[in-house]
Amino acid sequence: MNNWKISSAEVFSQGPVVPVLVIENVEDAIPIAEALLEGGISVLEVTLRTQSAIEIIQKIADNIPEAYIGAGTVTNREQLKLVTDAGAKFAISPGLTADLLAAGKEGTIPLIPGISNISDLMKANDAGYDHLKFFPAEAAGGTKTLKSIGGPFPNTVFCPTGGISLSNYKEYLALPNVRCVGGSWLAPNEAIENKDWKVLTDLANEAIRL
Repeated sequence: MNNWKISSAEVFSQGPVVPVLVIENVEDAIPIAEALLEGGISVLEVTLRTQSAIEIIQKIADNIPEAYIGAGTVTNREQLKLVTDAGAKFAISPGLTADLLAAGKEGTIPLIPGISNISDLMKANDAGYDHLKFFPAEAAGGTKTLKSIGGPFPNTVFCPTGGISLSNYKEYLALPNVRCVGGSWLAPNEAIENKDWKVLTDLANEAIRL
């Protein structure tokens, strides 16, 4: 029996847009999180694409308890344990393996596996997962694919990421089987490098407002 602090459904319901964050410097973690929270976004996905990612997750978890801090690009059992110990409230994977799905069920935070085809969707469903990441969304057929999936799998819902931007995210959110979308446009590299945190707040505000 899982003893999750929050469920995948709760993560998906916290807001329509999840920033996909690639943060290099630990000192930027708190300003980035605070800027996005000020803009109305509380679910944050810090990807394990940098050496400091685990430390960044822990820093946000320890200092900003109101943030739904999660870990992205979690690909194996060991990484799932690392992000759980760091204080992540959820984990997102770009794909799935049988061992990762099993680890997610054994763990104490919700795992959101990634799929890009029907076969993996069925494997996820068989393992008890009905809240999934659709990745890479645009490359895998975008809204047309998600519409087609909705017919035979009406009880599976998605957070699409990959190629999603301000110009197309509303098309995804209009689909009945999409609860939220993930995007990196909310935290542009240039703004982070310049420590122009207001840009992040304004982009978050715009996304929520639209």
